[in-house]
Amino acid sequence: MINKILVPTDGSPNSLIALDYAMYIARKLSASLTGLYVIDVNLIQGPMLTDVSGSVGMPPYEGFFDAIEKSLDEKADFILKEFQERCVKGSVKSDVKKIIGKVSSVIIEEAQNADMILMAKKGEHFHLKEGGLLGSVAEAVVRNSGKPVLITPENFMEIESMGLAYDGSDSAVKALKLSLNLSEKNAWPMTAVIITNDSKKAASLSAQVEDANQPDPDEPPLTDCAIVNLSGKESDEIIRFIKEGSVELMVMGAYGHNRLRQLLLGSTTSLVIHKSPIPVLLIR
Repeated sequence: MINKILVPTDGSPNSLIALDYAMYIARKLSASLTGLYVIDVNLIQGPMLTDVSGSVGMPPYEGFFDAIEKSLDEKADFILKEFQERCVKGSVKSDVKKIIGKVSSVIIEEAQNADMILMAKKGEHFHLKEGGLLGSVAEAVVRNSGKPVLITPENFMEIESMGLAYDGSDSAVKALKLSLNLSEKNAWPMTAVIITNDSKKAASLSAQVEDANQPDPDEPPLTDCAIVNLSGKESDEIIRFIKEGSVELMVMGAYGHNRLRQLLLGSTTSLVIHKSPIPVLLIR
């Protein structure tokens, strides 16, 4: 079950939306939040500032890097103070951490003490970073944390129902288990979306979902779960389903069966998150 949620924050508008989602879900699950601000070590010690100062004809003066670190430290304190103030106002239990290091590496390490990571798809320096549709930090966290990662959109809306993209892969099986738990806990009706042109495969996958939702034939189903069978390109069909407005949260495995996708963050996963107007919960 999800009791502790790690929320990386940088004070950007998107990270504040992520905090709104974090507080909303924490209240639903009686969970606590940890606000994490990572002071990027590259902004203190790396060649970036030396290159910038040199390009404007101003070599670093004595104490230059100390002054930069102090400024970043003060900014972190301000942002984390606002984080806690919002949590207090929202009646959510929280603590905060401030750590110097490589952003993605620190998030992944700190996530070992959490049950889920919740973060914005685009942060303060998104435009400066290399990477795919998710941005380098979010993609590295999804790929390496081993924890469920909820990627939030740019606008907040309350969650009243949820969807699950199910393809029978290992990550999808884990996503199904977590989805049923969340659906049951929050009374969120759930729709499992199965995308295949193979009718026999569709029937087999549907049976897997039904069995997971009703493990004991003599007992009622765990939750209200509908199954929708679609055919077409995975990413297109999932995005179309989301944009129909039937659900406010989409859950999916971060990887499918295709081995090529395991070398990169799955193309379907990246496209869905990039185009989704609702939060997407990814399971490794």
